[in-house]
Amino acid sequence: MSALIKSTISVGSMTLLSRLLGLLRDIIIARFFSASDAADAFFVAFKIPNFLRRLFAEGAFSLAFVPVLTEYRSNYSMAQTRDLIDRVAGTLGFILLLLSLFGVIASPLLIMVFAAGFIDQPAKFDLTADMLRLTFPYILTISMTAMAGGILNTWKRFAVPAFTPVLLNLSLIASAMWLSPRLEVPITALAWGVLFAGIIQMLFQLPFLYRQGLLPRPRWGWRHDGVQKIIKLMIPALFGSSVAQINLLFDTFIASFLVTGSVSWLYYSDRLLEFPLGVFGIALATVVLPSLSQAHYREGDDSFNKTLHWAIQLTLVIAVPATIGLFILAQPILATLFQYGAFQDNDSIMAACSLMAYSLGLPAFILIKILASGFYARQDTKTPVRIGIQSMCLNMALNVVFVVTMLQTEFIAPHIGLALATSASAYFNAFRLARELRRDAILGESRSFSEPLLKVLCGCIAMGLLIHFMLPQAALWGEWPWYQRLGELAWLILPAILCYALMLWIMGFRRHHFIA
Repeated sequence: MSALIKSTISVGSMTLLSRLLGLLRDIIIARFFSASDAADAFFVAFKIPNFLRRLFAEGAFSLAFVPVLTEYRSNYSMAQTRDLIDRVAGTLGFILLLLSLFGVIASPLLIMVFAAGFIDQPAKFDLTADMLRLTFPYILTISMTAMAGGILNTWKRFAVPAFTPVLLNLSLIASAMWLSPRLEVPITALAWGVLFAGIIQMLFQLPFLYRQGLLPRPRWGWRHDGVQKIIKLMIPALFGSSVAQINLLFDTFIASFLVTGSVSWLYYSDRLLEFPLGVFGIALATVVLPSLSQAHYREGDDSFNKTLHWAIQLTLVIAVPATIGLFILAQPILATLFQYGAFQDNDSIMAACSLMAYSLGLPAFILIKILASGFYARQDTKTPVRIGIQSMCLNMALNVVFVVTMLQTEFIAPHIGLALATSASAYFNAFRLARELRRDAILGESRSFSEPLLKVLCGCIAMGLLIHFMLPQAALWGEWPWYQRLGELAWLILPAILCYALMLWIMGFRRHHFIA
């Protein structure tokens, strides 16, 4: 497990750098464009290829490709493994090239489907469609980047794929600050930034593949046994990994009918949720999947169960306090990061409300990634799909119920209902995955997690009370200069972390609990 910890720290540190730059990127976008019609248009134009990226690149493809590649590396010759890589690169690249061409041509149709609320706003609709033509090819380049990352991860080279997203943030920051003032429609600079970033990210990983002797030589291979196996695993995984993304797109669809700014408020709150989710959740899932696959093929059920149990316990230790911190500090964090220039106090409050609702689901979001890896590593893609579809249907129903209910009251902004529905359905998803794993004797009984969870909750209560008593009045955050806001926020967070760590130590948590 010490190797897993080191790999998780490596991936997490690279992801932390990416997320910090991502926050800087969003701060700059908020300062330049606020929660305006133009910002809403860009976020929709970026969200559609991002949906496909998470669906193909980080979703179904990676979940199917890594276990099959691990199997080939374990059971076949190096020449056969390289041949699989070549065939996958050629087949995936050609299919995504056709998809990208379709997206560029059919961009107005896609906007009608994913942001129907823009149809009655011609200028906003046309701007969104124009930017989608620039952002859509990102799915091709980033999927090839994800394939390269999957190869490097299988060879336990985690740092380079984890660092690669930094390039997207740097590209968008440069586009916002340098390119946007030079364009007739400044917001389109961000769309160009997405396009440039995809190309740069793909090219960046090629030298590292070459150094490993794994640089793909794309060849068509639809009938190749390994490619067929990946496709068969991808089909159900496609539905499974699409659940969360369809939920987000459905949120955007409904938000497009709400007041201007709703799409942007949800975007900024989701971005802050993605910080702990990316730094820890995705990093841990990235490391755990190859390790679980290896345990399944080489080491047996005992090693598999221990790895999964360790990942879940570590999730509880990190995710629960992060939830408490995000919930209590939602408005101070948003005010510190974004409330400058065009981003006003009301924007900060509205985004904070949805962040609080999203943060409630953080443990479930991370657990889903870990628990689903327990199925994907054994090449069982059907069970997460079945559960994911049930979760998606529940989320859509709750979206309608919560938004309609909140529209009838003057005291709760309806976009909060979208975030709340997402969190509620995530717990349903995580519960069902855990139940299936226990039934298959892959996961221990829930009582094995009750003692560490109780200790974590006690530590969180102490931490939450400390933050509550130290927290300044909400109105002050908008009045302070940025450096004072940052200092006050650090003064809240650092003692809270120390308080939580001390409580865990008092209750018996030691180093070996995290590495064995």
